[in-house]
Amino acid sequence: MILIVKHISIEGPGTIGEFLKNTDWETKTVELEKKDKLPETLSGIDGIIVLGGPMNVYEEDRYPFLKDEDIFFKKAINAEIPILGICLGAQLIAKAAGAKVSKAQQKEIGWYDVILHENSKKDPLLEDLDKELKVFQWHEDTFEVPESAILLGTSKSCRNQMFRIGKNAYGLQFHIEVTAHMIKDWSKEYSVKGTQMVDEYYKIKDKFIGQANKIYVNFEKVLMDNFKT
Repeated sequence: MILIVKHISIEGPGTIGEFLKNTDWETKTVELEKKDKLPETLSGIDGIIVLGGPMNVYEEDRYPFLKDEDIFFKKAINAEIPILGICLGAQLIAKAAGAKVSKAQQKEIGWYDVILHENSKKDPLLEDLDKELKVFQWHEDTFEVPESAILLGTSKSCRNQMFRIGKNAYGLQFHIEVTAHMIKDWSKEYSVKGTQMVDEYYKIKDKFIGQANKIYVNFEKVLMDNFKT
């Protein structure tokens, strides 16, 4: 079973959810905004996908579920359960691994290029991907790379973009799951002009979705490899 951790209603799994519908994986979504609880144990969990959200990892007093996530993800990392953390999800994974998360020098909202690091060449999640990825960003914080992690991707405006802890816990600062509808919803919710971002989405849609699907296929291989061991 793949556990999907959702923080807020408008930041759902997007194209990840669509991909998983066409696989044999059972999924369970925990909606923390609706006061769902994380599982008490890791039993039966084959993989975890941690989605984004507008909260910051250090706002535990305002969002008490962040404390529960920190404990839960520490256990998952130690148990070597495959994890894919996106945006806030990546920051939570980094924090659980002992890294600092803080305000970035500048916000990233919109379309940016991420360059895959030399370390990424043999990484199973990034197999068959171009060296330069066009990604969608929406964040004001950044993470330091955990001591136990390998940096896999960088960008000019915000250096740390992607890492792997151990053999199968991944953090992606950027969004690979977005659809045009999601960009419109976020723009409306957070009072940001989104017309240009949506237009750009349609211009690069085929390449963007193809790139995302490669990552999903590769993550499924990571899941299967772990499932066999």
